[in-house]
Amino acid sequence: MNAHKILVLHGPNLNLLGTRQPEIYGHETLDDINNRLYEKAAVNGWDIVCRQSNHEGELIDAIQEARMNGTDLIVINPAAYSHTSVAILDALNAFEGKVVEVHLSNIHKRETFRHHSYVAMRADGVIAGLGSHGYLVALDSLS
Repeated sequence: MNAHKILVLHGPNLNLLGTRQPEIYGHETLDDINNRLYEKAAVNGWDIVCRQSNHEGELIDAIQEARMNGTDLIVINPAAYSHTSVAILDALNAFEGKVVEVHLSNIHKRETFRHHSYVAMRADGVIAGLGSHGYLVALDSLS
């Protein structure tokens, strides 16, 4: 087994999962999702860190840290920052590993402003609309 280093970044408002608009985002909490990711990583011998922030700068700092510490994969759900943050795109462009963008909902079936993602311009893959299972699929991209 290869000891890949993985960073999972959850953007703004994802700390409210399970209670915020469950008809769109489901009933799982962020802890539920992270626990499934930790379990999958343990089975595969991967080193995984999951972080959530409502602050753009903290997400950028985490991406820059990943660039410096040999992280192989960033799985990022930038949430609303997908549609607004050139700064997150710039930080991801400086990261040399693999990037997979994940969205719980299908952003292309929602409001028009959600159809564009700056992060997708850097991402090696984009997963949308699979709910929390999308995060697990993103980890499978290492196999």
